[in-house]
Amino acid sequence: MISIRWLRYAFGYSAQVATQSAPVLSPALSGACPEPCRRVEGKVEGLAPPRFGYALLFTLVLVTFSLGGCGGTPAPGADQVKVAVSIAPLADLAQQVGGEHVTVTTLVPPAASPHTYEPTPAQVREVAEANVLVLIGLGFEFWAEDVIESAANPDLMVLHTSEGIEVIHDEHEHEEHEIGNPHVWLNPRNAMVQVGHIRDALIEADPAHQTEYEAHAQAYLAQLEALDEEIAAQVATWSQREFIAFHPSWVYFAQRYGLVQAAVVERTPGKEPSPAELAEIIEIARRIGARAIFAEPQFSPKGAETIAAESGAQVLFLNPLGEAEGPTSYLEMMRYNVAQMEKALK
Repeated sequence: MISIRWLRYAFGYSAQVATQSAPVLSPALSGACPEPCRRVEGKVEGLAPPRFGYALLFTLVLVTFSLGGCGGTPAPGADQVKVAVSIAPLADLAQQVGGEHVTVTTLVPPAASPHTYEPTPAQVREVAEANVLVLIGLGFEFWAEDVIESAANPDLMVLHTSEGIEVIHDEHEHEEHEIGNPHVWLNPRNAMVQVGHIRDALIEADPAHQTEYEAHAQAYLAQLEALDEEIAAQVATWSQREFIAFHPSWVYFAQRYGLVQAAVVERTPGKEPSPAELAEIIEIARRIGARAIFAEPQFSPKGAETIAAESGAQVLFLNPLGEAEGPTSYLEMMRYNVAQMEKALK
């Protein structure tokens, strides 16, 4: 079972995820860090000072929140567990486990890039009112540290769902992912681990509904296992095993189903490839006989279009975050992506 951490302040991601060691909470040591602290590999880690821009914004948010928080009308579903999540796939996992006992808020919109996301004042308030904050970890939510500190919610449970998952380090990793690739949810077997973490967190936050959370999780885990088997059977029919992705989102998927990410268009999200990098990727595309260059709707497809035009391929879109409008289903999202891959790899 994951070690659930009740935190007064967030400490961002930590190297214990990459090494699969759960954090150990310890008392404050001679002012080294605010209570509670955590000790990782014999070193006490505290909260880094927030960036000035976030600090100024969130101070104004909290002043407004404090002034307007008294005498208001209670929010609908006040008896529900309030869950804030970073991305839409986590929202679906949390809703599947929590059912009618939770209300789930997604912070990063599916159409936005999680690598350039900036929280809004309203979203800071959501975290301030939440019982549980569900994150990927591994540095994926680079903004979380400042948001949680500014929300000043002493009862907030912060959950890193990547704990216990074997982290991949790949050659295309960029600076934000120095401790490992965070796109763990794109392997359904990893999503099963994340569901278990969410189940345990909800039980700790709301033990009165433990039976329902366990039943919901068990039923959804069966669906994820069936999805994994379905994808494996489908991928087994593909003749092409190598592909070119937009950025290193699909390494966990590739590892699970015996595929190879031969290259990526943007090694750093939002930074277009240099002419030398474009030439290298075009050569790889020609060598592997790529029929498609995969782009993602959260980013400009310009680089992918250039490579496709020079290598005789088409541009197809994979979506690691789900649809921009309406409810996002993890199962539907994964089936959509497999269908897109199949157009180029079968």
